[in-house]
Amino acid sequence: MTTKILIADDNPMVRHYLGQLLSTHLGWEVCEAADGKDAVLKTRQLSPDVVVLDFLMPGCNGIEAAREISKTCPNTPMLLCTIYLSPQLLDLARKAGIAGALSKGELNHLVQGVEAVLAGNTFFPAIAS
Repeated sequence: MTTKILIADDNPMVRHYLGQLLSTHLGWEVCEAADGKDAVLKTRQLSPDVVVLDFLMPGCNGIEAAREISKTCPNTPMLLCTIYLSPQLLDLARKAGIAGALSKGELNHLVQGVEAVLAGNTFFPAIAS
C-alpha cells in the first residue's frame, strides 16, 4: 500500500529536497504544491495521507492552509516544516489542526515526524513546552 505525502513549499528546491528525503522511505509517494492555496486544492483532489506545510508562503500561509484543510479534510494529518518556529507559531499550528512541527534546521527528523503524525500521534519540538 502506498502512502501519499503532499509537500507544500513555495521554494521549488526545498520541495525537491524534502521530496527526496521522504521518497527514500519504502512505500511513500510524494506530490508537491507550490503554495498554501495549491496545498488546499491538491489535498481535496489527491486525498494525501499526510500534508507537510511550510509556514511563510505567498497568498496563503501554512497556518491558513491548515485551517482550510482541517475544514474539508479533517482526518488528514499535517506537519508544519518551517525555519520560523516559535512557541506562538506552534500554538497557532495546534489550533489550526496541525499535528506536528519541525524546523528546517532539523530535517534529519522529517521522516520521524511524518511517521508520528501518520500513526495518529503529535510531533512537536521541545520549545513547545
